[in-house]
Amino acid sequence: MFNPPSRSAMLVKSLQRAVSAGMATAAPRIGDTKVAMSLLEKGAYINYQRIEDNLAVVKSRLNRPLTLSEKILYGHLDDPHGQDITRGVSYLKLRPDRVACQDATAQMAILQFMSAGMPTTAVPTTVHCDHLIEAQIGGAKDLARAIDINKEVYDFLATATAKYGMGFWRPGSGIIHQIILENYAFPGGLMIGTDSHTPNAGGLGMIACGVGGADAVDVMANIPWELKCPKVIGVNLTGKISGWTSPKDVILKVAGILTVKGGTGAIVEYTGPGVESLSCTGMGTICNMGAEIGATTSVFPFNSRMEDYLNATKRGEIAKYARSFAHNLKPDEGCEYDQVIDINLSELEPHINGPFTPDLATPISKFAEEAKKNNWPDEVKVALIGSCTNSSYEDMSRSASIAREASEHGLEVKSKFTITPGSEQVRATIERDGQIGAFEAVGGLVLANACGPCIGQWDRRDVKKGEANTIITSYNRNFTGRNDANPATHAFVASPDIVTAMAFAGSLSFNPLTDSLTGSDGKTFKFSDPSGNELPPRGYDPGQNTFQPPPEDRASVQVAVNPQSDRLQLLTPFEKWDGKTPTDLPVLIKVKGKCTTDHISAGGPWLKYRGHLQNISQNCLIGAINEANGEANKIQNQETGEWGPVPTVAAYYRDHGIKWVVVGDHNYGEGSSREHAALEPRFLGGLAIITRSFARIHETNLKKQGMLALTFVNPDDYEKIKPDDKVDILGLESFSPGKNLTLAVKHKDGSKEEIELAHSFNEGQIAWFKAGSALNLMAAHAKGN
Repeated sequence: MFNPPSRSAMLVKSLQRAVSAGMATAAPRIGDTKVAMSLLEKGAYINYQRIEDNLAVVKSRLNRPLTLSEKILYGHLDDPHGQDITRGVSYLKLRPDRVACQDATAQMAILQFMSAGMPTTAVPTTVHCDHLIEAQIGGAKDLARAIDINKEVYDFLATATAKYGMGFWRPGSGIIHQIILENYAFPGGLMIGTDSHTPNAGGLGMIACGVGGADAVDVMANIPWELKCPKVIGVNLTGKISGWTSPKDVILKVAGILTVKGGTGAIVEYTGPGVESLSCTGMGTICNMGAEIGATTSVFPFNSRMEDYLNATKRGEIAKYARSFAHNLKPDEGCEYDQVIDINLSELEPHINGPFTPDLATPISKFAEEAKKNNWPDEVKVALIGSCTNSSYEDMSRSASIAREASEHGLEVKSKFTITPGSEQVRATIERDGQIGAFEAVGGLVLANACGPCIGQWDRRDVKKGEANTIITSYNRNFTGRNDANPATHAFVASPDIVTAMAFAGSLSFNPLTDSLTGSDGKTFKFSDPSGNELPPRGYDPGQNTFQPPPEDRASVQVAVNPQSDRLQLLTPFEKWDGKTPTDLPVLIKVKGKCTTDHISAGGPWLKYRGHLQNISQNCLIGAINEANGEANKIQNQETGEWGPVPTVAAYYRDHGIKWVVVGDHNYGEGSSREHAALEPRFLGGLAIITRSFARIHETNLKKQGMLALTFVNPDDYEKIKPDDKVDILGLESFSPGKNLTLAVKHKDGSKEEIELAHSFNEGQIAWFKAGSALNLMAAHAKGN
């Protein structure tokens, strides 16, 4: 006779089966594997599990396929459940994996972090000494001179990084973006950097964004980073790159399509079968120069070329880990882009962009004709290769192949020719493998592993200021006066291959694809297609060890700041808003035309004051053109009637208790991410910058410093403002997101009118304004106020 089991026995057996089944089928979690973010940091691991978990939440909410950039960004959300996610509208709160600072911007970022009162950075952070080395006579001597001149700044950075647990790359290490690619970038990561070309790391599948120092301080202090949810522009690459066409030509072409503001508020995401024909460092080049179209950043999907580079830089574990996570390191099938650009690499010509702007793109087949038509100076005075954009082993070896071929025909360069290695590792490797010898044999000059002429750190003496001349570079940016402080220099941007070839011709109208040169034997020859190795066949030579890790015992470290220094100055908090309606504000300057951060806070010789707000504020807006007279750095003081330099008049207003406004044109603040362009107007007593439109980073930087960043609802209202107007800003007593303000304009003839102003402030940013700055609010929270 059958006796059925008791109910309790059945329940026990059911539970046992469930447990057994669970133990047998539980899938391993991606986070079960621990892979270090870099070989230079202890205890910091790649957090793919966060991305996996966040995306499970986000996908269930959005119920649509995601682009690659969305996967990485949303995978780093601070609150994936509650975060509003609408492209081009929402403000995302994100948790980046790391922060990187170059030496010029690191000074102010660290000074601000010190004011926040925290003992250690919340995420891995590095500082890179690359901006303060001036190119003069050659690498080693220029480096020694910079170390001597900038000793107190380097001492400050070395001690401050040691004190607060940051990695420090000493002078001579190389350019920040190349160092990041070699050591810290990884597929799927999120990084912010205090330099506009931080997107270089997109070549390794990382979302890397250029920001101001105040944003970096937020992340270093464990506060979520805020970013307006970007739109996504897809660039579909087909065909295969070959011949004289290089990865640089992809972004030169894209810049011509999108212009310097076409990428504003968007991430540029490269896709398609053509991606596989690009090297990892080539993809980095493309992402790097995406800053020139105003893009939030640019990124490539994880692929075999990234694996090759990771393995070559001794990060095989990261390559393996990324391969296991590849489903989230590429876009979902069927995802939608806000705009799509198609480029066939097989048909893409080499391009030359410029002068005076990086988006004036001309195919090389039409360039000689354009140069003649526009009367651009034909003689190439200087050809410069390298920089953070194009200084990889592949770039250098391809250029060296051109130099060797010219040398075989008995030629030396006709123009001056400079070479900037991107890092000590690249320099040591190309010295070992003979590329440096090939350059020097034809008359090339190897500069220090630093930014140099690319950012205006160039003691150029071959032409007088104001003398029209032509240079051609493999850099990324060529605004007026950018490289050599000479507004008459016509600077053109091209690939290292084209730049090197033109150094031998000495002529802007030379096309190496079709034109011939005459060798020392009197015979003509045409350059062969450039050739070179993507990665060094014998591996990288690390060169000199230039990295300083933070010490185990940091308590005894004293940060070096001399109270008498003219290079460094501890910060004093800005005053908070008094709660009153601002009235009778003079227009300090109505800026006419393009106004980049170079115009607002000049580089070059001013870089040495990046850690001293009072001193560097003497360059505030000195490059901006005053609509009143068509001149730079000459404005009228509305109180005294006298004309004087912009900083002098601004300081007069401040010292007499008068706040002021600036009126600007389209894309105000484009270019470099330098937050000094926001700090200086605030320090000198400014209240608002009112423009037709802003560049993304600069708008955020202004908000961080407690400035009002406002735009004309009707851009044509810019024309209604006169340089000698006074204005009231109405509506601040009810300042709130999405609610416009009113500009009450009082003209000198007694007439008045009201103009509607828009803003993009959210609640948190309004709190910055009321507190006087984001740092003020942060410090108050740290004190529990």
